[in-house]
Amino acid sequence: MAVDKSMNVLVVDDYKSMIRIVRGLLNQLGFVNVDEAMDGPSALALIRSKDYGLVLSDWNMQPMTGLELLKEVRAEDRTKALPFVMVTAEAKAENVVAARQAGVNNYVIKPFTLAVLKQKLTTVLGEL
Repeated sequence: MAVDKSMNVLVVDDYKSMIRIVRGLLNQLGFVNVDEAMDGPSALALIRSKDYGLVLSDWNMQPMTGLELLKEVRAEDRTKALPFVMVTAEAKAENVVAARQAGVNNYVIKPFTLAVLKQKLTTVLGEL
């Protein structure tokens, strides 16, 4: 089954430039409905108010980390199965393990290419 590229996608990052980059890559992959949040609490409010098919979140943010956001999303019945991809410059094994234990669907290490993002999203969503 083809991925619905009109689904709502949320990009969460405290750097506007990174949001722009990820949005551009998602657009190149055919995703058109991309929302953004600059921090975890804003992202959580959006996730609670709108149906998303995918969340891509940075790990290192204040006042709520991407890992804390993931745990909040997984704790709610309505969003516990929401595809969630962690985007981070942190390649430490313990971070990957912590994210996996919290229920992350995949992990993308910055910097990354369009091909890498496509491969990671294909693993989570199906063939793009």
